[in-house]
Amino acid sequence: MDATGLETLSDSELHERAVRYAVRHGDLGFLWNLLKVIPAAEAATGHASETTADLTRVSALLSDAMTAGEGNLGAALRPVYLEYLREHPDA
Repeated sequence: MDATGLETLSDSELHERAVRYAVRHGDLGFLWNLLKVIPAAEAATGHASETTADLTRVSALLSDAMTAGEGNLGAALRPVYLEYLREHPDA
């Protein structure tokens, strides 16, 4: 999908496409980066209290990563998904 087509996808669709591609191709670098940026995205959406909890609980981070395409968190992570999918046009 070209860059223009990616822009039309919802946050949830971008998340699903990027995570599915990363899992299918064993791209642990992207998945690790996603886990690292979730706390900052949480803080940007006004959930600073969740940031501290997420940094101390890996299971919470993994849970967040699986649903990180929804709501304000999905919107905050949209640039991460767009960048990744532009780097992998076959996703």
